Amino acid sequence: MALPDYVLDANAVMKDDNAAWRHGRAPDYTKTRQMWAETKKMSHEAQSLPDLVEKLVKNWEVEASFKTDLKDWRTIDRSKYTFSVNGGPPQSGEHMLKVGTYNAIIEANEHYCPVRNDFDASHKMFKRMMPTFAWEVLEVYSGPPTVSFRWRHWGEMKADYTGFNDKGEKITMKAHGGAIDIEGMAVAKVNDKLQIESVDVWFDPMAMFRQMRPKGTEDPAETEKVIDAETHVVETEIARP
Repeated sequence: MALPDYVLDANAVMKDDNAAWRHGRAPDYTKTRQMWAETKKMSHEAQSLPDLVEKLVKNWEVEASFKTDLKDWRTIDRSKYTFSVNGGPPQSGEHMLKVGTYNAIIEANEHYCPVRNDFDASHKMFKRMMPTFAWEVLEVYSGPPTVSFRWRHWGEMKADYTGFNDKGEKITMKAHGGAIDIEGMAVAKVNDKLQIESVDVWFDPMAMFRQMRPKGTEDPAETEKVIDAETHVVETEIARP
């Protein structure tokens, strides 16, 4: 069987001119792909299993982030597709289309709350903070139909982070210009067309926020908080060394 284009070309689905794109056209991943090529840890042989898996997931991420109609997603088996994080309940493609890819994987915490940020707001927030966020496969442990693999997602914090946390507080973390580098595991079940039927992802969702703190510290006192209440506004800034 001939291999589908979405496992051979990391940019395959961006050539789908007839798809319904979130901003009216396919996204431009030129800078992200360049950063990936310059700073990746692994160089997989063309059409090796790790290479095929890497390209499949990259095309899936483009579709999940930018195609607004599930029928245009070519990387999934729409009749079976589910997505889950850290052993949580399986979610449908429609759920991810509604809440966004960031909100589908990040639970409410002291730095961020998915309920307070819709799809567009969450993407703008993280894209502004980290203009390029590259992804690669590090190792593949089993092949189709059940593909288990270890992955890496990385970028640079080039602008301040501002968002609302689980208490409704406005959180600001100053840009430190350093790396944000997270790793995790995933198990994906695929059909005979190498379309994703289900994917289960495991990672530490707080790893990114810990690395966003100034100079990589783990002291939450380094974070500015602006707390908005119905009757008053209290602004507190914690002095940095």
